[in-house]
Amino acid sequence: MKIAVIGAGAIGALVAGYLSREGVDVTLVGRASDVPVIKDDGLAIDGVRGNTVVPVKVTDKLEKGFGLVILTVKTQDINSTLSGNVKALGNAPLLTVQNGVRAEEIIRGLIPKENIVSSIVMFGSTYLEAGRILHNFEGDWVIGRAFAPNNGIIDSIGDLLAGAFSVRITDRITGMKWLKLFLNLNNCLPALTGRSMQETFSHPDISCLSIRLLSEALSAVDRAGIELESLPDFPVARLRALTTMPLAEAGEVFSKTMTNLSREPLFGSILQSIKRGKPSEIDYFNGEIVYLGEKIGEDVTLNKKMVEMVHTVEESGRFLSPGDILNEIGG
Repeated sequence: MKIAVIGAGAIGALVAGYLSREGVDVTLVGRASDVPVIKDDGLAIDGVRGNTVVPVKVTDKLEKGFGLVILTVKTQDINSTLSGNVKALGNAPLLTVQNGVRAEEIIRGLIPKENIVSSIVMFGSTYLEAGRILHNFEGDWVIGRAFAPNNGIIDSIGDLLAGAFSVRITDRITGMKWLKLFLNLNNCLPALTGRSMQETFSHPDISCLSIRLLSEALSAVDRAGIELESLPDFPVARLRALTTMPLAEAGEVFSKTMTNLSREPLFGSILQSIKRGKPSEIDYFNGEIVYLGEKIGEDVTLNKKMVEMVHTVEESGRFLSPGDILNEIGG
């Protein structure tokens, strides 16, 4: 099966590099400015699997003839990326790799919903520069169909990806994507400080603020009747336990978890976008909770404040200290 990976960022380059190294026929579709660098020098991937340079076929335009297309661009870039490539997609399955819960709804307005395969990546990576990626930590790649029952196509995709990644197949992908959203809600805080997750969450009050964001979001999700499904290594029960234990205790647990995620600095997708001068995913992370809260009449003031503050940092380029953040939210 010939595979196209659209997006040469942190996840797209990692996926293309590891699959190519396993002998899969992969073409990476990236920005025109990145193509010469990757074509000449290959993809340099450092991190938990060691350091390697992988030759990868690369282009700046999707052509016809692929049996699978993996879309790794951010949610806010889906429309601009896919709108000019619908004909080239043909009838190939499109595997989504976006954070948040909105990607599939956007994509179903562009291609038949039967061709959409959802996924969740539990591994982490950092974009350093064109053709250079840091693989921070391992994790499963969860796949399943959001709009139809799983079928043989899912098994084929799973078998193909399993050569390079730990793959889980599920028939409950939507509930899992909602739970993964909770793992992304704390991305806003390193984005505000301009520092790594390890540095940001070593601050006890910032870790406690993360618990408050999670609690507020969980209240809205529960009231909306959204059913969360456990992820590999992150059961729903853990989220509920964190949000019901005493705040200081929960903050300490959260801080230990986040500061030990990776030996290398981990910045989160929102901060990575800001550092590259690009719009972030904040409207699809905490902004999703704001949208839900407005829809059902639930108070989500903290998450709304995070969205506003991140947009201010995006526009101004000025990061905040932990004290500034706490003063801004009034606690």
